[in-house]
Parts: sequence; structure tokens; C-alpha cells
Amino acid sequence: MSPDLLMIGSFLVALLLGVPVAIALGLGGVVGIVAGLSPDMLATLGTNTYNSVAKYPLIAIPLFILTGLIFERAGVAASLVRFAQAMIGPRHGGLAVVAVLVCLIMGGMSGSGPADAAAVAMVMLPSMRKAGYPQPFSATLIAASSSTAILIPPSIALILYSIVVPGVDLRALFAAGLFPGVLAGLSLLVPAMLLARKHGWENPEASERPPLWESFKAALPALFAPVIILGGLRSGLFTPTEAAVVAVAYGVIVGSLIYRNLGFRDLINLITEAAVTSGVVMLIIALAGIFAWAGTTLGTFQHLAEGLLSLSDNGWILLLLVMLLVLLAGMLLDAVSIYLILIPILLPLMNHFEWNPVWFGILLAMNIAIGQFTPPVAVNLMVTTRIAQIRLEHTMGWALIFIAAMACSLLLVMLVPGIALWLPEQLGYVVGKW
Repeated sequence: MSPDLLMIGSFLVALLLGVPVAIALGLGGVVGIVAGLSPDMLATLGTNTYNSVAKYPLIAIPLFILTGLIFERAGVAASLVRFAQAMIGPRHGGLAVVAVLVCLIMGGMSGSGPADAAAVAMVMLPSMRKAGYPQPFSATLIAASSSTAILIPPSIALILYSIVVPGVDLRALFAAGLFPGVLAGLSLLVPAMLLARKHGWENPEASERPPLWESFKAALPALFAPVIILGGLRSGLFTPTEAAVVAVAYGVIVGSLIYRNLGFRDLINLITEAAVTSGVVMLIIALAGIFAWAGTTLGTFQHLAEGLLSLSDNGWILLLLVMLLVLLAGMLLDAVSIYLILIPILLPLMNHFEWNPVWFGILLAMNIAIGQFTPPVAVNLMVTTRIAQIRLEHTMGWALIFIAAMACSLLLVMLVPGIALWLPEQLGYVVGKW
């Protein structure tokens, strides 16, 4: 059996046996090195793992994870919900609109879908249940809406993509993800509003509209978070990594001094939780370095790319196949793992067809976003169903509706690259040909 098959096969078998993704990646890389190179080359394991994580931009990942946790616990979601309710007002589907809007804003603070899903679900689910929304619908809508966090800056997934793909400006990626993220959120609003009106959920006369000015003042500190992060990046005041530090500092000030929901003990617990989560992410990145080095040295990734190219010489057909592949991966794996596993395979295709790397990165992120609320794994949906205390299978019908809605926005960005690339180009970032 060829070393290529042994490496990929051992990785897949390990995944099927329930081995953690990080260990499966490391194991696959070791098998590939032993089978195709020489056992002496195992001496490179330490160097490869170190080189994988010894990258300055990666510092932003644990900091943005901590930012998401801080804003989740600071009570930011409650103030945003009240402000959104004041803007939208009582109407059929009003709370559904509020849920989507708050998820979009929260995505501009943390870049983490599961963190946003937890924060918004804790506040919105009781209100939506009281207004007559079925819990499976509400849980699915919040899970789907919070998946846009992977697109709206600061996105942890886009940070990793900028590291894995050479020459991609992270600021361009952040700007490129903004309009597709909003488009994805709007695409979810259409079926949500139609369903609410059809079933008569939420009686407009049964709820009161919060005072607009008071709710705006209460939400203002939360609304400033995305402005500070994106404004600082645009002005050149700080780099994306420094933006993560600013976001943490601002979150601590808002949570402890303004909303006063965070104490010293809470901060210690949040730092500990962020360290554990970051450790898992960094372990995946470190051991994926072994897998990537083995695959590159053996030529495995190039062989797989050539195999995909042999299926068709039409770029659009292969792009659709790639999107299906990424969607299937998104149903089973997290965004970090998908980027580390698939990007080395997809890079030759991207270069062959001259796909714009910024646009392609946004397409991958949109696809992974859909995977975050697509069973069987559906990490966002697992969070919201646990909070709603319902079974995951009860959300299947609603999930299919929102999957189709977000797939339409993905298709639109595929056909019209300018949706993603216009803003970074106007801001003066390097985006390449499109």
C-alpha cells in the first residue's frame, strides 16, 4: 500500500474510532513519515510542532477566545436584545429578527459561534417561548444566526486561514467577511419572518416596546466594541493581534466597571476557561504541523489535488465539488481542523484556477458556518438545544430550512465575488484579481 493511502487511511480510521482530531492528525503524519520516508525523520516531530505554533498572528486566537467569554458573561447580550426590541418593536416575527440582529452584533465582538450561541440563547429562548415560538425553531434560528460569527470580524477562523494561506492580508479577510456575514444573516430572516407570520407566533399586542433612548444608552458600550476593533484596524492604530488585546481590555472594562457583572473571581475563571479552549486549538494546530509536513514531503496533497483536477477541467464544477466537500467536513469537524486538513489539498486547485484567495477564504468560511448548525455534530446547535433542554433531532426540519436559506447566500457570493471583495478593495487592502 502506498504511503499516501496509509497516511490518509490511518487518519480517517482514527477519526472513526473516536480519537481526538489532534491525535488523529499527529498519528496520520507519523504513519506517513515511517511508511514513505524513514524512521530517522521522526526526529523532525519536535521542530514541526514548534514551527506550527510559533507564529505571531496566532497570539490573537486565545485573546479573541477570551474576549468572547468575557462579553458572554458580562451581560452584553441582554442589553443588545433590549435595544433591538426597541428598534424592531412588537410584531409577528419581531423576536426572530431581534435574535438574528443580536447574533450579528455579538459576532463582531468574539468571532466564536458557540460563544455567541450560548450568550444569545440564554437571553432569547425564554422570551421566544413565552411569545409562542416552538423551542426547536428558536434553538435552530439562534444556532444558525450565531454561525455568522465565523464571517464577521474578528473571526478566529479567518485568522487561521491567513496563516495557512501565504500572502493573504488578514485585514482584507476581515473586511471581505463583513458583507457576506450580513447577507447570511439576512437570508435567515426571510424564512424566519415568513414562518412567524404563517403560524401567528408572537402577538404584537401582548408585548411592550422598550424605551428606545434608555435601551440605546444601556447598549452603547456593547455597540462600541466592533467599532473600536474595526476602526482601530482601519486607521492603522493597531494590528489584528493588538486588536485582540484591545478587545480583551475593553471587555474587562465594560463587564466589570459599566455592567458590573464581572468580579475578580469571574475573570480568573474566564481566563482559565479560555486557556483550556486555546490549549485544545493550539494542540490541533501543533500536531497538524506533522500531518502537513508529511503530506507535503510525500506529495500526498499534490496527488489528491491532481485527483480532483482529473474529475473535471471546469473551474465552476470543481468549485461546487469543493463546497460540497467542505460542507460534509463542516458537519463533522470544527473550523480549525477543516482549515488545517483541507487547505493544503485545496491550495493547488486555487492556484490552478486562479481563484482569488480572499474570496475563496470567505466561501470556505460560509460553508463551514452552515456546517456549524448541520447535524450530526452541529456544534452551535448542540449548545442551543442543551440550553433549550430539547433533543437535537427535534430541530432537523427547521435546520433544513435555514441550511437552504444560507446556501442561497453562499451561492450569491460565489456568483458575485464583488460582494466579498468590494469593501476590502475600497479600503485599500490587497485582494488580488477578481
